[in-house]
Amino acid sequence: MKKRLPTALAVLLFGALPAAHADTLKMACNVSGAMKPFCEHIKQRFEKETPHKLEFVEMPAASDEKLALYQQIFAAKDGSAVDVLSIDVIWVGLLDKHMLDLTDKVKDLEPAFFPNNWKNNIVNGRIKAVPGQVDAGMMYYRKDLLAKYKEQPPRTWEDLTRIARTVQEGERAAGNKNFWGFVFQGKAYEGLSCDVLEWVASYNGGSFVDPAGNVTINNPRAAKALNTAASWVGTIAPKGVMGYQEEESRAVFQNGDALFMRNWPYAYLLTQDATSPVKGKVGVLPIPKGGEDGLHAATLGGWQWGVSTYSKNPDAAVKLVRILSEADTQKRAFMLLGIPPARVDTYQDAEVQARAPYLAEFKDVFANAVPRPSTPTRSQFPKVSKAMFNAGYDVLSGRATGEVAVADLEDKLKRIKGREWK
Repeated sequence: MKKRLPTALAVLLFGALPAAHADTLKMACNVSGAMKPFCEHIKQRFEKETPHKLEFVEMPAASDEKLALYQQIFAAKDGSAVDVLSIDVIWVGLLDKHMLDLTDKVKDLEPAFFPNNWKNNIVNGRIKAVPGQVDAGMMYYRKDLLAKYKEQPPRTWEDLTRIARTVQEGERAAGNKNFWGFVFQGKAYEGLSCDVLEWVASYNGGSFVDPAGNVTINNPRAAKALNTAASWVGTIAPKGVMGYQEEESRAVFQNGDALFMRNWPYAYLLTQDATSPVKGKVGVLPIPKGGEDGLHAATLGGWQWGVSTYSKNPDAAVKLVRILSEADTQKRAFMLLGIPPARVDTYQDAEVQARAPYLAEFKDVFANAVPRPSTPTRSQFPKVSKAMFNAGYDVLSGRATGEVAVADLEDKLKRIKGREWK
């Protein structure tokens, strides 16, 4: 039997022993754009704390193109293309089988995050991603105009409707003929699915498909929510709202031609730009409740960090995800890029509060955010979302009543589901 040399003697005779095996991991991060300083910080941290190297994979800016690229990589089972992925909150169920089960690696992190955001990343009891940044629908309003008309910020949709009508009439009488009470996303696309979910959930009408996968949309509260929204078009909202996405809504509001606007957090800093006509006049509210017994229900958005199941070094990839999940990392992303953190503790940070006092207003909105039914419906969510926004559009346009729409939508969703969601 061949004897091994003692380590010290081996070093003396042959030099230092080789270091632990090092790999090069790849992370989705667009280092060529505004993300560069954040990406470089993560690279420095990761390479300091592990023997591995980190490279970045540039991803398309458009979400649908990014998803298509991921699906192409996964179809090839390419373990060298990308290890750590940035994924939209609605992709977790869709990409489930291609994402590493992180349950035993990250379950200790759960208390640090907004509960609904964390739960969104659980598929069949297994944690498939960790929140990276959070997003949620919220209501913007003109503080100066509410003060002018001696109104308080609305708590319910009924309050909003009444106040919007009052202020709209007053402002038009004062000469602003283009003024509207409320703008939102009414075009038939994913953004309308988000709005429709908020309307229905706010009236206690559920989330279309519950976490167990049951279709729940056909109920009187959901119908009432859609009928209420339809009553706004052409009264307190322009008929053109049927073609609005986020930026069209923001343009009207930021130009000073609307009292209320439903949008995402990104719009806040833009309304406070030095050139903005409404700078210093904008407040933020949770999405109104559907009546006094309703809910403040904001659609959950945001991006998560996950690990490709085809990664050749999953342990190192998990280490990278844990770095991305730290409070300091998420704080840095906010300070550099204005990205709302997914960790609750960052909202108490003195530097974060000093940089953005308005974030305190966002925290309650994020805490109550409602996930879209993407996780239970898995790969069929794109069809589900299309059915959702088409039903909403039909009611807004007057083609259907809320009652007819929810009954038809129930049938469509059950056909999409078949025996089970796949």
